[in-house]
Amino acid sequence: MKEKIKVAPSILSADFANLKDEVIKVEKSLSDAIHLDIMDGHFVPNLTMGPKVVAAINRTTDMFLDVHLMIYNPFDYIEKFVEAGADLITFHFEATEDVEDTINYIKKCGVKAGLAFNPETAFSMATKYLEKCDLVLFMSVHPGFGGKKFIPSVLEKIKLAKNLKEDMSLKYDIQVDGGINLETGSRCKKMGANFLVAGTYLFGEKDMKKAVLDLKNC
Repeated sequence: MKEKIKVAPSILSADFANLKDEVIKVEKSLSDAIHLDIMDGHFVPNLTMGPKVVAAINRTTDMFLDVHLMIYNPFDYIEKFVEAGADLITFHFEATEDVEDTINYIKKCGVKAGLAFNPETAFSMATKYLEKCDLVLFMSVHPGFGGKKFIPSVLEKIKLAKNLKEDMSLKYDIQVDGGINLETGSRCKKMGANFLVAGTYLFGEKDMKKAVLDLKNC
C-alpha cells in the first residue's frame, strides 16, 4: 500500500503581522500540520519564537502542531512546549548528549517524539534510537533561515532511513525540511520521504491549497 504523503507549511515563512490570517490560510490548504521552527540564536544563528507564540497559534487552530526545536538543551523546554499545544516535538541529535532521555520524556508527556539531523550529521549514528521515534527529520539546508538551496547529499540519508524503517518493521515518518519545492520534493519522495516541510515555496504561492496538493502529488 502506497504511503500517504504529508505536507506541513513552515510558519516561519508567514507574514507575522497577520499571523492569525496566515494560520487560517494554512488550515484551509489541506495541509496535514503546521511546522513551527523554534530557534535559540545559539544552536542556529537566528532567533524565532517561543512557547507563547505556539500557544497563540494553538488557540487559533485545531491543526496538528509540529514543533521543531533548534535549540541546545531541548530537555529543559519540553514541558513548556507541550503546555503550549505541541502535538509533536522534534529535537536535534546534535543539540544534546541526552538523546534517549529526551525522547523518553517527550513521550511521557503524551506527545510524539522526533529526532532531527543537520546535513553533515551521519544518520547511521542514530540507529539505536529509531524504535522510540515517531519521526526522523532531515534538514536539507543548513538551518537558521528560510530560502536556502536544497543540499542533494541528504537524499542518501533518506534512502537509508527508509531501508532501516522497512528492515526493522518500524513506523516512523521520514520528514525533510529545507529548499522543498515540486522538484526537490519529488526527489525526496522517490527516496522514501513521506512528510515534506515547505516554507518559502508554499507561502510564496497565491493558491496555497493547490500548491499543497501539487507537492503531495509531485
